[in-house]
Amino acid sequence: MATSTTKALTGDAPRGPSPDDRTARRRGALLHRLDIKGAPYVFVAPFFVVFAAFSFYPLVYTSWISLHDVELATLDVMEWVAFDNYVELWGDSRFWNALQNTITIGVISTVPQLLMALGLAHLLNYRMRASLFFRVASLVPYATSVAAAALVFTMIFERDFGMINWALGSVGIDPVDWEADKWPAQVAISTIVIWRWTGYNALLYLAAMQAIPAERYEAASLDGASRWQQFTHVTVPGIRSTIVFTIVLSTIGATQLFGEPLIFGQGPNGVSGGADNQYQTLGLLLYEEGWKNYQMGRSATVAWAMFLLLVLVFLVQRLVKRARSRTS
Repeated sequence: MATSTTKALTGDAPRGPSPDDRTARRRGALLHRLDIKGAPYVFVAPFFVVFAAFSFYPLVYTSWISLHDVELATLDVMEWVAFDNYVELWGDSRFWNALQNTITIGVISTVPQLLMALGLAHLLNYRMRASLFFRVASLVPYATSVAAAALVFTMIFERDFGMINWALGSVGIDPVDWEADKWPAQVAISTIVIWRWTGYNALLYLAAMQAIPAERYEAASLDGASRWQQFTHVTVPGIRSTIVFTIVLSTIGATQLFGEPLIFGQGPNGVSGGADNQYQTLGLLLYEEGWKNYQMGRSATVAWAMFLLLVLVFLVQRLVKRARSRTS
């Protein structure tokens, strides 16, 4: 039997890959690695391009306008005022009133809305007749336009001929001026928000509940847990991430609340949030400054105040989450 040295000397030994073959292999391995690791970036890149065009640029441009005195009719004429708009906004009582109204309407609409959505999803999660019908029906308010919903509820809460005051009068309660008084107006606007978004959040919770393994409920049932205990110890922890997601969405929606109070005012009072600004939100104040008072610099300042408010809420949420994780 010939040795390997003899085969090499006689030319029978297998030759190694040529430099061209090695280069081709390395190139193929590199392309394969890029296909695997770079594919997500290829698909995500168009999103960032669209974000830069339609989100990042407006943010930068709005921040630039907020540092100038600009009128709506002459947007190309700007007078540099630095942070004077922010200083004036800080001392403007209308801003603090709009901020307070935004927070109170957000709280009294978000908290009942999410609690009702959680209970509705829990009921829909169990087997019941016509469950598909109830699931579709819960989306009808969300599919209804905000203009139609606000208009209908405005008629329901009308002072003289509204259904709510008629029901109150039938039990001996004096009619309520839902539009003129501060808290009744905010409750009425919150009712519109609750009606529109409860079903949508309920379906989000329902989808998360159906992803919980059935073995967890079976184990809890064998341990003697009641349905309420299963709900608090199995369902709620299992959908915690979805609950946080809906809280974030509801907070953003409450900060940008605009259509409901605008239509509820039924006319000029809608922009100012009532005769005494009793339900004017930050969104209405932004619109009033820019499109009623024609002060686009102040309007952009309100817009950035809304953005910074969302950032502050996000930071607080992160700090609370980190503190809970450290405690646990």
